[in-house]
Amino acid sequence: MNRTALLAGIAFSACAFAQAPDQAAIDKALLAAPANQKAGATVIKWKPDYTYDTLKKGTNKLVCYDKSGLQGQPAFLVECTNAGNLPRATQKTLGLPENGQQGGVWIMNAGTTTAHLMVPGE
Repeated sequence: MNRTALLAGIAFSACAFAQAPDQAAIDKALLAAPANQKAGATVIKWKPDYTYDTLKKGTNKLVCYDKSGLQGQPAFLVECTNAGNLPRATQKTLGLPENGQQGGVWIMNAGTTTAHLMVPGE
């Protein structure tokens, strides 16, 4: 084998190996997808600040992700949601305050995967 062919083979192998982790992450996230929507699902990877990178752009409205091992999450957790849920309930998207200082309904943990509405009670 000549040097050029050997170097090309090594470079090709390195590129294929470098892409393997993303494919493994995509496959793992898609474990949560219904069989009839899996092929068209988008797959994202959450960052610590609750923004995300898109690993696979889909053709339907299903978005799947792996939350395994993230802070406060179990060792294995994959989920899917509708793409409309990704903005994560912020003041900008809902028009509600992000703290209870004004009284009334407010968004707790806005912009995170644990965002929810708080309703004051007596």
